[in-house]
Amino acid sequence: MPIGETFDVRKLDTPLDKLTRRSAGRRSTSKTNRKRGRYIQARPSPGNPTDLAFDATLRAAAPFQNERKAKELLGPALRVKRGDYQKKIRVRKAANLILFVVDASWSMAVAERMSATKGAIMSLLTDAYQRRDRVGLIVFQKDQARLVLPPTNSVELAQKALRDIPVGGKTPLSAGLTLTHFVLSQELRTHPDVAPLVIVLTDGAGNVSQSSLSAQEETYKVCEQIVRLDVRTVVINMEHPAFDQGLAQKLADHLESPCYSLRDLKAESLYRTVRDELDTVKA
Repeated sequence: MPIGETFDVRKLDTPLDKLTRRSAGRRSTSKTNRKRGRYIQARPSPGNPTDLAFDATLRAAAPFQNERKAKELLGPALRVKRGDYQKKIRVRKAANLILFVVDASWSMAVAERMSATKGAIMSLLTDAYQRRDRVGLIVFQKDQARLVLPPTNSVELAQKALRDIPVGGKTPLSAGLTLTHFVLSQELRTHPDVAPLVIVLTDGAGNVSQSSLSAQEETYKVCEQIVRLDVRTVVINMEHPAFDQGLAQKLADHLESPCYSLRDLKAESLYRTVRDELDTVKA
């Protein structure tokens, strides 16, 4: 299966980038709950002294000093109450992760789908190499899903992994999403500040189940698990308009994601869709 034509891409701008793109640096910058990163502001945390912002806490306590001194004749010069506590809000450099999840079961569009996906991955990796972002690929067909390309920023590794990908057979959509959930969970544990975006290319018509549930019911159960990870997802509807039964849209609804149909499925159009979605701030 050939790799679709690649092209020069501009740097990705994710919703997290909008927070700090004004500053220098290759990676996106995201808020973090860990005690590492640059302190940018504070917020109230009554009673909780964890990662205390001393400057903001003192400012919060200042207006009440006369009142507190009047009530407490003896005590320190500055009286700080637990209700004055302010917590530090920090940001740190974070890489993007773009995870493609592609239906490689047999259909009229499978060759076009795989070619465009490969081309988009290679083009994104050109940018990822500069930004230290990573791209991964999950493919599902027959009765299983495979992590063909573990998250990487290596163009060389991607070229080797994408060279030969089998296609054909049934559509184990739930298996593909189950593996997606596993990969995302692992990534979020290993890289807590990563900003994932999942791109699912399918017609939404899963027909292989891993349990006693129907294929579609099982798929929607897995969607709920992915939603709980609070990651961004996009569904690209690969069904021909003449045969579309709305299954891709139903899948997107369960993933709480947008659903797009690309008239011209090429590497560039797929990449542009990804970029436009990254530019849109999640509510």
